[in-house]
Amino acid sequence: MRKAIPVLLFAVILIPSMVFAERLHPKRWYQERWCAKYFEQGEVSVSDQYDCLSQKYVIEFDYAYKWYESIGESLHYAIQTGRKAGIVLIMENESDMKYWIKLKKTIEHYHLPIDIWNTSP
Repeated sequence: MRKAIPVLLFAVILIPSMVFAERLHPKRWYQERWCAKYFEQGEVSVSDQYDCLSQKYVIEFDYAYKWYESIGESLHYAIQTGRKAGIVLIMENESDMKYWIKLKKTIEHYHLPIDIWNTSP
């Protein structure tokens, strides 16, 4: 039973910190830059409630490994705002391409009304 404690501590303390340590930038950093690049100033807002809100779109930003969560959130935000759903998948390295493919295939397979973009590395 004593050996279980160090393993549990490793899983609870070290693994989550290792995941966050790998991020190049916080989510907000990507939101502000991407929205400013693709939308006119004054047309878009970045808020605590929605990642990016324009006259046409409500856009959910998520790191690539959370691609499946972004689908539900983007559709939910679209219902709330009456705007078109969008997802920007944050891709920080080449290995994130597998998540982009999964997101794209799922949206195409189910004919989901979501436009997608990514932050290619």
